[in-house]
Amino acid sequence: MAAPPDGTRDEPHGTAMTNPEARPATPAGGEEHYLIFALAGLRCALPREAVRELLPLPRMSRPPSMPATLAGFVNLGGEALPVLALRHLLGLTRTAPVEPLYRHIIVVEDTLPGTRVGLLVDRVLDLRPIAAELRQPVPPEDSLNGCVVAQLALPEGPAHVLDPARILMAQEQARLEELTRKAAARLDEWTA
Repeated sequence: MAAPPDGTRDEPHGTAMTNPEARPATPAGGEEHYLIFALAGLRCALPREAVRELLPLPRMSRPPSMPATLAGFVNLGGEALPVLALRHLLGLTRTAPVEPLYRHIIVVEDTLPGTRVGLLVDRVLDLRPIAAELRQPVPPEDSLNGCVVAQLALPEGPAHVLDPARILMAQEQARLEELTRKAAARLDEWTA
């Protein structure tokens, strides 16, 4: 995969996107940067500032009795990172499966307060600036929990902008926090 337009590069264990100097400032003309990705035949996007890291699909642990919306946990530098199955969470499960080789995990913040979460997507496509006039707001009542906040009019077709803080409902957040604590405790037993 070529280096994104902001100069970040794929690294052996993912693409770090936390360096403030590497983050693009909002370009002149009211443009904002968005990470565009494929999900169940749709184009979706996340604001650049919400994305912390990109990971190729690593091996995940999936303890029994986890909800279908949780793809599993990844050991990310000694931290149990919960990975949400975004297709399932958004009700897009009736589409053809995707070759695991091309899948990515987008690490975001703000999905759980004070914690990082991975979003399992079919494939990361691009990171690019989008002019403000190509972003149309979407009313909160038009998507579950108001998680789709805008639509981008891209030359290749529309992309739905997701708000990471609205992907999970409050009850789902509480359950995920509990499962993450258990996974972290289990990981601690192996590293103690």
